[in-house]
Amino acid sequence: MAGAGTDDTPLRPLERVLETVLYVDDLDAAERFYGGILGLQRVSRRDGLFLFFRLRRQMLLLFLPEAAAENRALPPHGARGPGHVCFEIPEAELDGWRAHLERHGIAVEHLQNWPGGGRSLYFRDPAGNSVELAPASIWGLGEG
Repeated sequence: MAGAGTDDTPLRPLERVLETVLYVDDLDAAERFYGGILGLQRVSRRDGLFLFFRLRRQMLLLFLPEAAAENRALPPHGARGPGHVCFEIPEAELDGWRAHLERHGIAVEHLQNWPGGGRSLYFRDPAGNSVELAPASIWGLGEG
């Protein structure tokens, strides 16, 4: 049924993810990490609930899990255990990012050399989520 709309009117295929959600246990620590160290632009914060960041035309939403699971105006959601997010960076900036993270006391957990080419690095946010930095080429998407 992919690509079919009502009355068999074709729909455009989905093209990108608009928002990604991770669950954190401390909004202050998350804001220092994602806003301060990773340099993301904060858009909104509601203490006791969420923190939102903009990445060009995409959003990273950080929720306190108990608050997101409550029945509110929107459907409740949530996850248990660490999540994962991968931010796209140019391959040429990988070593610079590694040094930046280490200067801020963030341990690089893993450096992956992908069989199809490209490298990525993994580290943890303060809530234990797995964060990856990688060029789009690891998925054969090219850079940019």
